[in-house]
Order: sequence, then C-alpha cells, then structure tokens
Amino acid sequence: MLSLLSSSPLPGALCAVLSCGFFFQFADGQAPPNPYPQGQVSSSNPLEVDLGYATYLGVANELNEWFGKVSSSSVWEIRYAEAPIGPLRWQRPEAPNLTSNGTVINASTSAVACPQAPNHVSPPSPFAPSSGESEDCLFLNVWAPPNAENLPVFVWIHGGGYGSGSATCDMDFFINSSKEPFIGVAIQYRLAAFGFLSSDDVHNFGTPNAGLFDQYLALQWVQNYISLFGGDPTNVTIAGESAGAGSVMMQAMAFGGSVGDTLYNQIWAASPYLPQQYNYSDSVPTQGYYDFAEAAGCYDSANPNATEHVFQCLVNQDTKILQNASYTCTVDYKFGQWAYLPVTDGVMIQDRPSDQLPAGRVNGKTALIGTNADEGEMFVPQNVTTEESFVEFVQWMFPYFTDSDIQTVLEYYPITTAQAQNTVRFATDGVDPNTTAVTEGPFATGQQQRANNLYAETTFVCPAQWMAEGFNTENHEAYKYQYSILTSLHGDDLFAYFTAGAVPVNMGQSFRDAMISFLNSFIVSGTPNTASVYNTTVPADTASFMASWPAYDTQNQTQANLNHTGGTLTTITDPRDPFHYPVNMYVNPGLEAAFNLVNAYTWEGGRGQRCDFWKGVGTRVPEKR
Repeated sequence: MLSLLSSSPLPGALCAVLSCGFFFQFADGQAPPNPYPQGQVSSSNPLEVDLGYATYLGVANELNEWFGKVSSSSVWEIRYAEAPIGPLRWQRPEAPNLTSNGTVINASTSAVACPQAPNHVSPPSPFAPSSGESEDCLFLNVWAPPNAENLPVFVWIHGGGYGSGSATCDMDFFINSSKEPFIGVAIQYRLAAFGFLSSDDVHNFGTPNAGLFDQYLALQWVQNYISLFGGDPTNVTIAGESAGAGSVMMQAMAFGGSVGDTLYNQIWAASPYLPQQYNYSDSVPTQGYYDFAEAAGCYDSANPNATEHVFQCLVNQDTKILQNASYTCTVDYKFGQWAYLPVTDGVMIQDRPSDQLPAGRVNGKTALIGTNADEGEMFVPQNVTTEESFVEFVQWMFPYFTDSDIQTVLEYYPITTAQAQNTVRFATDGVDPNTTAVTEGPFATGQQQRANNLYAETTFVCPAQWMAEGFNTENHEAYKYQYSILTSLHGDDLFAYFTAGAVPVNMGQSFRDAMISFLNSFIVSGTPNTASVYNTTVPADTASFMASWPAYDTQNQTQANLNHTGGTLTTITDPRDPFHYPVNMYVNPGLEAAFNLVNAYTWEGGRGQRCDFWKGVGTRVPEKR
C-alpha cells in the first residue's frame, strides 16, 4: 500500500538511552551523537579486533570474516547493541555496556536471527519457536579482503517486509565477483511487532520505529569501527532490497534529512518497499498494538477498561508468548501485506516520503535506485477478472476512498484488453503506447494485470521515482534503472549479485557481469559509470553504455532499462511465482546483456504521471483500517 497519509511533525522524545548506561540529551528531531568507545586492532593478529566493549577474532577464508558464533551452550555475536529485552523492549537501542575483560570472542559463524513474522503470501503454519531466533539479535557481520586498508564500505540492510530476514547473505560472492575490493557489512534489526509496534503507549513509554533506530545505531557502529577492519568510514554505501531498500529510504529521510553525509555517502535502493505510512497514533497502528497485546495476554478487547498497564505487561511478558503474538498478528493480516511497519514518529521519520523526498530533504550524496518490471504479482490476490472486482481491489487497498477517488483511479489506469485466464503471457517493452504494463504483463492481462500494476506502482515504483526526484538537487545526484529480464518478479534481481553458482536459465552471464560491474563502480566511485571498475567480461557495447549512463534529471527523466537479447523462447513456470502461471521467456544458451535508455516519466504509458497522481492524493488517503 501507499505511504501517502497526511502527517505533520509530531512531538518526539527528549532523550534516549543510547550508550553504555548514559543518557544523551538532544533536541527534538535531531540525530543522536555516536555513543561508541574507541577500539584497536591487535598488533600480533590482524584478525583480532578490540572494540572497547568486546574483542572479536575473525576467520581467514578467501575473505576475512567476522560473524556471530552459535554453539549448544552459548551465543556470541559481533554485538552492536545491548539485548533489547525486558526494560529495553520497544526502546531505542543502547550501545553495548563496557564489559570487555580481555576475553577474545570467536566470531566465525552466523548468529541467531531476530524473531520472524512472515506475511500472508503463503498459507500460514502454526507458530513454532525456533532456536535460530532470539530477541537478542542486534549484531552485524563483516567481510574484508585480506590486508584490507582504507577500502570503500558496503552496508547491506536485508529485506523481508520488516517482518522477516536476517544478515545472512552471499556477500562473499558479491565481493569476489567484483573487480575492485570493498568491505561488506550486513546488519540485523528488530522485526515485526518487536521493531515496529506503534501507538500512543509505545510513544509515551518507549519508541515507535525501534527497528529503524537499530539500523541507525548500526550505521554509527560502522563509522566508529570499520577502519579497524580495513574500511574507509568516509566512503560508505548503504543498500538494501525490498524492505531493506525501504529502510535505506527511511535512513535517507532520517531526522528530516539533517544527518547529511556524516554516516554514508551513497545509497542504493533496489525495489524500495513503501507501504502505507501512518502517524504513530493513527487507528491502524493503534489497532495493531491492541491486537498484539491481546494475543500476548496483556489486553482483553471484550473488557478493555479492566486491562491496565498494557505496555508494562508486554515488557514483562515471556519472549515465546510475544513471538507467537507477533507471528499470529502478521500471518492473519491482509494477503501480501505486513501488520507492523514504519510510521511517522515525528523524530526519526518526520513526514510522508511522498512529501519529504521530492522536496530534497535527504541524507547522503548520491543514489542508485532500481525497480523490477513485475513487482506486484506475488502480492495481489489473483481473482480480479472484471472492472467491478478491480474496484473492489482498490477499495480493499484503500477502504475509505470516496467514489470520486475511485473514478480518478479508473481514469489513470484505463483498461484496453480483456482478462485472459490460463494462457501464456508476454511482457511489454515499456514504450509501445498500445500495450503497457497497466493491462499487459508476463503473468496476467486485463483487469488482473491492472491490479498487479497498481500495487507495483503504489508500493515500489512510485517511491523509487520520488527518491530519484529527492536526489536531483544541486548537492545530490541519482541514477535510476529498471531490471527487465523476464520474469522480473519482486526480488529476482538478487540472483544477479547475491546468489553464487550458475546464472538462472533466464539470465545471461554477461548480464550478471554487467550488473555486478556497475554496482561495484557505484560502491567504489559513487557513480555506476566508472569504466575502469568494470569486469573485463562485460561486452564492449554494454560497458560503453554504462560508462555514459546519465544521472536522473527531473527535466529529462532518464532511466536505464536492463534487459537482454538472444536465447530461446520457451514456455516455462517460474518457480518463484506463487500462482504457477506459464510464461513465455527467453532462456539460455545465447542470452546477452542489452541495456538502453528510456524516459522514466513516459515509460509504460505515462507511469510518471500516475506517480504524480499518487503523490498528490496523499492527504486524501484515510487513517482508518
């Protein structure tokens, strides 16, 4: 859903517990200071790093790696925050207490994930506690080439709808496949109700957006310590996909854009996930708070006046009961959506993205922003066959839209073809005015594609446009792209840079080499067009295209269209498609990268104009569930 809700700056907390037992005072809406002590590298073992609060020993593989270690008796991790349990639940994270006593912690394997709460895309299973999940999960992983010194730094924020995921990723493959070396970091943050519970209670006694504050503290950790691992804290890129890219967007907006480039220079957002963003005290997050509290045994909706101190009850509740409540509330939520999400809190997040981003109030200097051609299909109920059912879908997404609002949506999403059920489908080329993504796609046509595309644009594509607009200012720069090789489902781009092994059947090796190369260029130099960084396996014509890739300009809204040519046309079912539609796609052998420039505003029958509409309708999106 959209982040278009009308919101004005709200009162924020005056202080936060941010470091080693000390309270740092700061004015409303201002970024907190870095709370970490200094550290040092062992003179006898470069893999031994003393962070001031703990000493970690990494392992030398192809890369030097520092992870958390899991054993049968204890859990060790590269901790960047105190365990957010008991009185620290739903509070801003604290830097670890100064407890280093000379003990060296083995940090050779990944540690536990934060409690997971997947959405209702798949049929839910009953909650089952997992030994691989714990509230004590605020740690990060570091990868460094041997003898690293003053290298660029790449910080990955995982996706998963703000309800699932972890710091486990194939960073080894990404670094080893890149021509120029860099330091990799992957962070974890509180998820679902643990990280994004919101209401007046949470605001008064804790903090909304706790998961975003976790991310911010992790970025401060990077600034303070990454040089000990061979990284350059003045050349940091933060990146993510889906909710990870949404998190990057939130960090780019943090504290009203007042952070500047003190924590990072570049941002890379791949399919930025922007669901409807409410004020912290609006009816939707408040109802979610009481649903969670009731599931956790801290609230009785049948007798609400008999339940006091709901928040304190949650703080004191057993972790398994809370994990069950978070999971249950999420899997029982709307199909394809998550129950607990970032809100406008008036401190870290001070405005709607659709307002703040285009105004240029952003952190960082340069942005690389991409979306996939078919972002929406896996999140939309596949029962939209008539205009009446399309209207029902719009009302389901925006239940308090007026008849006039609905009519305007119909005008911006005109229908040109009839639904074709159970037939093989083709994608559009994006530029043919007679066949656009509004009604044509690889998984659906007609009314169903109309719904798929509306969800894609409101949730991923338009936020990407607003981000690009925000970085098109005198002191900022943006580069925009679309990942277009069939089937281009949400998340398919991860196979290009974060999945080792053979390329998928629908991706040419030259496409993967090219994408890794321009990403490597962005991390190292701040633009995707530094040709000296490209792998030698990138075809000459593709390398030439990337080297001349222009920045996004609101007067000439150019984006790169990342596709391929060649291969064999085949009817196949994409294993990631939850609905198992047969699709016409080109497969290996013979696939080669084919990149070109298109106008992002006129693309797909005027996608930019539709995004302007969604931006403008923000104040009319209601606050009720």
